Formats: sequence, structure tokens, C-alpha cells
Amino acid sequence: MRLRQVALVAKDLERSERRLEALLGLDPGYHDPGIIEFGLDNWVAAIGDTFLEVVSPVEENTTAGRYLERRGGDGGYMVIVQVEDLSAARQRLESVGARIVWNAVGEAPSGESTLGLHVHPRDCGGAILSVDQATPAAAWVWAGEGWQEKASQYVRQIDGVELQTEDPEGMAQRWSELLQQSVVEASAPDGGAAWSLRCEGGPFDSSSLPGTVRFVAPRDERGDGVCGVDFLVTSLEEVERRASALDLSCSGVGSVRWVEEGGVRFVFHT
Repeated sequence: MRLRQVALVAKDLERSERRLEALLGLDPGYHDPGIIEFGLDNWVAAIGDTFLEVVSPVEENTTAGRYLERRGGDGGYMVIVQVEDLSAARQRLESVGARIVWNAVGEAPSGESTLGLHVHPRDCGGAILSVDQATPAAAWVWAGEGWQEKASQYVRQIDGVELQTEDPEGMAQRWSELLQQSVVEASAPDGGAAWSLRCEGGPFDSSSLPGTVRFVAPRDERGDGVCGVDFLVTSLEEVERRASALDLSCSGVGSVRWVEEGGVRFVFHT
């Protein structure tokens, strides 16, 4: 299993993508025309062979729009993990009472495909959880054609996502049950307590890290949700330079830096 994509939600998509491209050193991202089925527009960018997405409602009464209202503005939205056997994952999810609310099918002219299923947020907590299978394993149809040539040169990978909740241990154990991944008590990058689920299992055709899903106590009063994304970078100095150009305050300890942008904390480490 791998952490493959993290989605954020924003009211102003153009502003969000412009700032994220500047902060992360990205070429213009991909806009998936198929997402209009959900009443949304989106932007997807490659971070190595992982992906950052921003969705934004363009119609009334969308799930993303309600999420923006409930959490009082931009923030985290969805966590996508990649598995080798989606049928086995579906059986496991249903066996522990998880409702599947959407089945996604993506096919490219090249013959590559990505299939996914969304778990009802009330059955996992914290975010929409999507479990996806790609064929071949290195493919990712949701990012469009040619994403490999558009990846950032200094941000190498998304290797973690953080969710805040009043019961970090309880939510971590629920995700562990859903995904059959072990949970350990750990520390967040800022030194706070956390419960960490490290994705593992399955020989994917990739040298990238499998990724971590981390659960922490609330840092604000916005309720449960994705509150942070971790990035592996080649240069902390470049992070600081780009953050300064965007008038973002950059904090950190040791070999870790973080900035607050779009309702989430972006954590950078080497």
C-alpha cells in the first residue's frame, strides 16, 4: 500500500493553484474534465510520482461545497492510497462495515488504467478515503497524460498526510482496521503527540517511500479533517525562499520547516 495522492478543497481554485505552483516549483497542473460530474473543477500536480490535488465547487450543493462551509474555508479534503488488489480491498472494507459511496474508473488511450472506490466519510472519519489500483502500478490516470515530465525539481514526494481529531488514537485504529496497516504512537513534526499509520505491504514498481497517515489532536476549532501534508524536498533553503516570496511565515525545528497555506500546514523535510 502507498500514499499516492492528497486532495485539498478551495473556494478560489485559480488563486490556490497559482500559489501552490509557486511554492512547490510546479509546472501548470492538470484539470480533469470528468470531475464536473461532481459539480467540481480541479487541479492535479505531480510531486515525484505522488500527487497533490485541489478541488473547487462550480455548482451548488456539492459535497466539497458543504465541506468548505462546515470547516469554515479552504482545507484538506481527501486521502488516496494505492493498493495492488482492489477487489481484496473492497472485501476487507465491507467486512468491517465501511460503505462504498463511489466507484471510479479511469482509462487512458495508452491502455493504462486507475480504478478507485470512495469510503463514506462517516465510516472512516477525518476525510474522504479513496482506495485505488493502478495498472501498471506506476501509472496514475487521474493526473492526465505526461505528468512525469511536469514533476517538481525540488519537491521529491508527498510522504505523509496529517488528520486532526478529538480522538487521534481512535481514528487511527479505525483507519488501521480499514486498511490493515499497523499503527504506532509517534511524534508530529512540531513535537506534538501523534498516532501514525505507515503504509506498507506490496512490492510496487517504485523506489519511493510508502508514506504515512498521521493523526493528531486539533490545532484549531475547525473540527476533524486533513490539516497537514508532508513533503520530501532537496533544499530547505529553497522552501524558505519560495515561502518568503509568497509572504508566508516559515517555521521549523532542525531539518523540518513548515508553512500554513490554504487551510493546511505544509511540512517540508530533507
